[in-house]
Amino acid sequence: MIRLLAQIRGLGIETADMLAHEAFSRALRDRRAVARYGGLTGAPDEGGARRREKGLARPAPGREQGAGNARVRRGMIQLAWRFLMFQKDSALAQWYRARTADARGATRKALIIALARKLLIVLWRLVTTGELPHGVVLRAAS
Repeated sequence: MIRLLAQIRGLGIETADMLAHEAFSRALRDRRAVARYGGLTGAPDEGGARRREKGLARPAPGREQGAGNARVRRGMIQLAWRFLMFQKDSALAQWYRARTADARGATRKALIIALARKLLIVLWRLVTTGELPHGVVLRAAS
């Protein structure tokens, strides 16, 4: 699993090791469970007739539990920024660039979380089914 992930250009061996041991070694049933485990889902704030999104689900101050795996969340956000540099022609990078073509910095930061979530799901599909993401370039075999 680690070797398969490390073949993707822009994804290093340490990131592949972290993903394999932290996220992909668990029996997660679907893509939503993968995103929840990674801590890359939203935190709705519901009260009465009011419903709004509060941003990323994070644990409360003083608690270490809840809101997914913080290590996976931080690693995936860093990987998403790296993915944009090394995988310019991939479908995910093109999706991000199309959405942020005329956007401000805050919009780009919010959409990098969405890209990290999509990337985590795509990598999970790669290791479980062998389905290579569209447009992703692999390293040359050495």
